[in-house]
Amino acid sequence: MRKIALWETRHPRLVLLIALLLLIPAAIGFLCTKVNYDLFTYLPDELESVQGEQILDETFHNAGMSIVITDGMTPRETKKLKEKIGKVPGVSQTLWVDNFADVTIPPEIFPDLIQSIFYSEDGEKTLLLVQYETAGSSDETLDAIEEIKGLLNRQAYLSGLTVIVEDIREITEHEAFLYIAVASGLALMIMAILMESWLLPLVLMMALGIAVLYNMGTNFMMGSISFITQCVAATLQLGVTMDYSIFLIDRYEEEKQHFDTREEAMAEAVSNSFTALAGSSLTTFFGFAALCFMKLGLGFDIGFVMAKGVLFGVLTVLFVLPVILLLLEDRIKKYHHRNLKPSFNGVNGFVMRHRQGLVILFFLLLIPTYILQNRMPVYYNMDRALPAHLNSLQGLEILKKDFHMACTHFIVFDDTLPSGDILAMEEEIGELDGISSVFSYNSVVGTAIPESILPDNVLEICKKDGKQLMMVNSDYSAGTFEMTEQLRQLDQVVKKTDPGGIVTGEGAITQGLIDTTDVDFRVTGALSIIAIFILVAICFKSLTIPIILVLSIKLAIWINLSISTVTGTVQSFVDSTCVNCIQLGATVDYAILLTTRFQEERRTLPAAEAIRKAANAAEQSIFQSAAVFFMATFGVYLVSDINIVCGMCALLARGAIISELVIMFFLSPLLCTLEPLIAKTTKNWVTPADEPRGSDPYLEEIN
Repeated sequence: MRKIALWETRHPRLVLLIALLLLIPAAIGFLCTKVNYDLFTYLPDELESVQGEQILDETFHNAGMSIVITDGMTPRETKKLKEKIGKVPGVSQTLWVDNFADVTIPPEIFPDLIQSIFYSEDGEKTLLLVQYETAGSSDETLDAIEEIKGLLNRQAYLSGLTVIVEDIREITEHEAFLYIAVASGLALMIMAILMESWLLPLVLMMALGIAVLYNMGTNFMMGSISFITQCVAATLQLGVTMDYSIFLIDRYEEEKQHFDTREEAMAEAVSNSFTALAGSSLTTFFGFAALCFMKLGLGFDIGFVMAKGVLFGVLTVLFVLPVILLLLEDRIKKYHHRNLKPSFNGVNGFVMRHRQGLVILFFLLLIPTYILQNRMPVYYNMDRALPAHLNSLQGLEILKKDFHMACTHFIVFDDTLPSGDILAMEEEIGELDGISSVFSYNSVVGTAIPESILPDNVLEICKKDGKQLMMVNSDYSAGTFEMTEQLRQLDQVVKKTDPGGIVTGEGAITQGLIDTTDVDFRVTGALSIIAIFILVAICFKSLTIPIILVLSIKLAIWINLSISTVTGTVQSFVDSTCVNCIQLGATVDYAILLTTRFQEERRTLPAAEAIRKAANAAEQSIFQSAAVFFMATFGVYLVSDINIVCGMCALLARGAIISELVIMFFLSPLLCTLEPLIAKTTKNWVTPADEPRGSDPYLEEIN
């Protein structure tokens, strides 16, 4: 490594030129990377509800159905709007009352089923259904929805899951670069205060910005990434890799004392930093990599991109940052200012004086915080991911209130079933709690009308390719306990009539999301703990240190999630899973830094004095790293209109501060108090040779 480091420090302009030239394909890859705005597409294919969605899409072109609600418009105006929507590219069919009856007659004369589905209770509002030629999350469908929005006036609303997906796309496209700008700006601000040069933060941001572009550009090979990854990846990469840059700079300042030239000092710093950075980054890497083992494809999407970002961050710190520092060092020194980092000497004195009580408090907090974090309120329905003022969500509220359509199920079953069995199934479904209406072929045309006299467009709505489709409206919202029970009963009724029948739609898909993530949470949580435990155990050659360190960060995570439970803040289903892996992987480095410094100081000092000296030194770096991570994620929280992104960044920002506080107030006392046990279970743990046996120096007060 030293030979490579010497070569790059002697050819800084060439190395920087290569790094900048590589930005060209990275930029092209970034621009060509597609963004997926539909989280339901990440569900595993083996789910029956997902298979049902595929049938809706491929057979009935119904997977991306939207609903237009008109308020106070005349039948003639509504019909004219329907005709305009039908001409929009990507729309395959529109369905309204005029598909079944003459709209010139009063609505009161229509059959009860037509009235209950297409008209509100007061008769002032009506709805029409819009079907698309391609899947609900395809660019063609989302473009069609965008065009339909332009056709609507203040008396019309466009709603449905696919419309929400298009809303997410619109907000993401407007805000994604704002997230990066705000996160970078706030990170620069805090670094400018905490570092000793006004220019140095810009240098670091330049190097890390190159790493971010490399990472985002190589996402092209994945085909597409989720909008969540698009929004938070750059911010998270900046927050978790800033440590590596600071570590290299500090090491470079040390090595300059021992070498005649800056190039040799930098080469030595790079060479010596390589092993340390590899060990430190692996904990973060495996924290993100654990997400890749989720059955929900979103985990792989976020985990792979972020793990890749950590690798690019390390490589950029080792090969790009050194040459930029060498080229701009004189200018960096020109803008030198006084170090404004706070002193932690007083806090550490307090911690050491009350260490026994803090150790007791640490263990007392474990059980209640573990219980509370398990009870954190979580939402799964996508309408909660967006601000309530959007047209689509206003339309959804109208559907719930005036049409009793909080959620719509689609039932796909065998078309060859006897009509009597189908009618019996339909009646039994209609009697279930929370079912407001049932729309099917038999309920519309009856059993006496032959198919030969029906128009093809009406027939294809409910029957096609040996399958029959039934639409069931529910008063219950997706992702609720009532919906879970309703789906269980609905599935029983369908399977009794047709064992091959499938219940799908937003409710069933959301239930699949709940079931999948429940398993994923346990699997990824266990994998991240096991991986980081093993890495820490290898790093320190210890059995007890990994337990202490991982337990400390887990307490920080549990406190973080418990706050949401206590305050009643409802978080996205993504948040708890991602935060468990990301906060553990990103902030366990803080604990490793303190423990490493304690191990070094313990070789010559009594335990209590060693931990205080180690804490005074390490917490300067921990504070700086946590502050950058906090400011970057908190900035996105402030400006984001997407609740999933906003909620995740709020948890991560809070988690960075809590992790720092846990290490400051709990890890230091733990290491000091448990040092005899650590010494016995750690290979090569060295203590002062002249320390009397049986002495208890870590119980002495440090004044």
